[in-house]
Amino acid sequence: MLDAIILIAFMVVIGALIGGVTNSLAIKMLFRPYRAYYIGKFKVPFTPGLIPKRREELAQQLGNMVVDHLITPESLQKKVMNEEFQRDVVQWLREESEPVFCSEKTVNEWLDMLQVPVSADRLNQWLTDWVEEKVSRTKMEYSSKRIEEALPEKWQEKIEDTIPKLVDMIAGRAEAYFTSPEGKAKVKVMIDDFLKERGTLGNILGMFLGNASVADKVQPEIVKFIKHEGTQEILHNLLRKEWAKLKLMKIEEVVDRLPEEDLMSELHTSLIKIVNIKAHLSQPLSHWLSPHQKTITEKLLPQWVGKGTDLLSNRIPNLMAKLHLQKIVQDQVESFSVARLEELVLGISRREFKMITYLGALLGGIIGLIQSVFVMLFS
Repeated sequence: MLDAIILIAFMVVIGALIGGVTNSLAIKMLFRPYRAYYIGKFKVPFTPGLIPKRREELAQQLGNMVVDHLITPESLQKKVMNEEFQRDVVQWLREESEPVFCSEKTVNEWLDMLQVPVSADRLNQWLTDWVEEKVSRTKMEYSSKRIEEALPEKWQEKIEDTIPKLVDMIAGRAEAYFTSPEGKAKVKVMIDDFLKERGTLGNILGMFLGNASVADKVQPEIVKFIKHEGTQEILHNLLRKEWAKLKLMKIEEVVDRLPEEDLMSELHTSLIKIVNIKAHLSQPLSHWLSPHQKTITEKLLPQWVGKGTDLLSNRIPNLMAKLHLQKIVQDQVESFSVARLEELVLGISRREFKMITYLGALLGGIIGLIQSVFVMLFS
């Protein structure tokens, strides 16, 4: 009886050892040896191990698996369009943009920090060049046209409607001037000069008019002349005739009479002063952004993220094709040493490999037990 027990135990142990060792050896042979061994010209069988021998094929298959089954355009599109993902992106952007909205750094400092080649001088120069280009283009486009062709009809109608108001304004200003002490003095000087130039005739005329100043008598008549309807009609007709002549003139004729260089210089100076780019760039960034922070973060930012994810989702297939993920994975795996690959695989499956070894030992022990039973039955 004791001999039977010893036999069974011996065969079970031997079977377990054989099963465990063979499974462990098979696992080791997946990676070991790392290189081929030769006896003379003959290569030792099973060298190198399976994974070192098929590393290129393994790398290619891993690349195919990643692109075809793991990181596919459809899975990325689904992730990008996920509402929770979009909310996370919006929240992350809000947190990251908070320091920007509160920044006390000036716009100039931000431009320098971001290495954006923009300054007040460059912007002013751009503004000057832009104005010159627009003026030059407009001049070339309209120089051969008459004023009535270039001006919109509404503008022409407004100018014609303004002529009566202009007549009233001129008459009013002239009346106010000649009734003022300054106007009265001017009239007196002009009449005195006129009488002096006439010599004896002027003296006789002065004596005939009496001791009162001639200016005192002429001034009211001038005012009456200005206020007379006929005078205003003459002025009205005169302005209309001048406007009619002006409309028939070509724009180039008008422009040629203007001091173009001086006008452009004044225009540039005025624009630079009005826009005041230098002062704007010297303000803290928060001065420009903080008033709009709520609108940007709560309204615009979700819209931008939504549109951005839509655009990205539509471009994912093309992006993946251009990135060549399969080639990246393949090159990365091929760049690993066999020891590194072994470490990676064992790091993931060490426990499962141990269970395989234990299973081999268990099966070997069961087989040893069955063999020992057969040996005893047929001995």
